[in-house]
Amino acid sequence: MVVLSQLALNQFINTCKPVNTKLFFPTIPTIDLTNPDAKSLIVKACKEFGFFKVINHGVPLQMISQLEDETSKFFSLPQFIKEAAGIPKPFGYGNKNIGPNGDVGWLEYLLLSASPEFVSQICHSISPEDPDVFRYAIMNYIAKMKKLAVRVLEMMAEGLNVKGEDKNVLKTSPLFLRLNHYPPKPDAFEALNGTNLVGFGEHTDPQIISVLRSNNTAGFQISLKNGNWVSVPPDDNSFFILVGDSLQVMTNGRFKSVKHRVFADNNRSRISMIFFAGPPLHEKIAPLPCIMQHGEESFYEEFTWYEYKKSAYKSRLSDNRLLRFVKRDRTR
Repeated sequence: MVVLSQLALNQFINTCKPVNTKLFFPTIPTIDLTNPDAKSLIVKACKEFGFFKVINHGVPLQMISQLEDETSKFFSLPQFIKEAAGIPKPFGYGNKNIGPNGDVGWLEYLLLSASPEFVSQICHSISPEDPDVFRYAIMNYIAKMKKLAVRVLEMMAEGLNVKGEDKNVLKTSPLFLRLNHYPPKPDAFEALNGTNLVGFGEHTDPQIISVLRSNNTAGFQISLKNGNWVSVPPDDNSFFILVGDSLQVMTNGRFKSVKHRVFADNNRSRISMIFFAGPPLHEKIAPLPCIMQHGEESFYEEFTWYEYKKSAYKSRLSDNRLLRFVKRDRTR
């Protein structure tokens, strides 16, 4: 389980506020990937919400369940075994701390590079006598997620009429997988009627897209354009696609990176698996020339993924990490 000091619990109690978690997303854009109109529906959803759900995705449910089961087993291990997967930072196991600048959440997690060598190293550190079951589950899932991410990005490119070299910019590398475990609310919160315990605070994802799947437990919310927060009903058979900051820049603001957060459930643990598809480290991130209309100017200064990550590392979770790269005349 998540290990938190009384001081950390008090921090949660002092900062959490009553939130209406019963306000559900009225019309989640649901994209059937076999639909001939899928590419235009994806573009519409990215412009309106920065978020959509995909069905008929081609990922075997048995493969999804296997990784979820192995993930649950990992998080039920003794604390000292889980912490053996804590090297090298920032990858590996983490508990409650989110980033280096004071953000905390009611969760524990395992952050993995998608390389086979890295996954093997982590699995051997957790279970040196039998590392293969978890390793196979992770690598099989990553392979399917990569195919799904590429498929979705190709549909986005077609929907935006992106061609040639511009289309190649949407190729994704490096890739990461994050496994999150949100335990139920602790007893200390039982007396605080209507108060929500923050599992993962509000933020946008930095990558191009994120592919999210969770078990059938509530807690995930997104922010609409009007600033209202709405709960997303859980669906453990589908995947949710989130637009990241990098894609917002590449589309010159046509797509918006969606702000989201997670609250702890009252009674059930939540397991989520998030696959991040990001640009290469030294890739220049800028609006794609072919989508820019005649005379249209970029909202952003050109930057590399490395420069973005370096800047983001100094920020808090809820900060607008793109603000530093907005052109000065656009901030007036």
